[in-house]
Amino acid sequence: MLIDLQKGILALDTVHPTGPVVTLADAFRTRDLPVVIVTVTDRASGRTDQKLSSATPPADWAEVTPELNVQSSDHKVSKKTWGAFTGTGLGDYLNAIGVIQVVIAGIATSTGVESTARQAHEAGLNVTIATDAMTDTSLEAHENSITRIFPRLAETSTSAEIIAQLV
Repeated sequence: MLIDLQKGILALDTVHPTGPVVTLADAFRTRDLPVVIVTVTDRASGRTDQKLSSATPPADWAEVTPELNVQSSDHKVSKKTWGAFTGTGLGDYLNAIGVIQVVIAGIATSTGVESTARQAHEAGLNVTIATDAMTDTSLEAHENSITRIFPRLAETSTSAEIIAQLV
């Protein structure tokens, strides 16, 4: 599951490069394993203390980065919340194809990735986090998720370690 690797999100100032994500996606495709491409196309309604920009985003904001080389076999999910499961049918899709383990990577570690990992864990899935295939706009938030949150709800590994374990 690749979270929010779209032009508008990738334009943000992040603390790590996102290169290992493409390697993961290619490794899954080579082995005929499902790849889920998640994009955020709107925001949940409701008030928050932190005000989001009211500016109209560029027309290509939600387009997936071309480097990801999206394939017709990839499952695409459009979300309006931080987590990829809420209101998207993702859980039904994974259940229908017999998925019991997910690998999650993307942006931002402390929001989209963490929320999706929490939802996957709560749904009873085995979760693996590709720690070198994600980033955030805040190093502190990224490190909090990696060191304090993910070990409590997932297995954590590097992309190379995950690829070495693929069947």
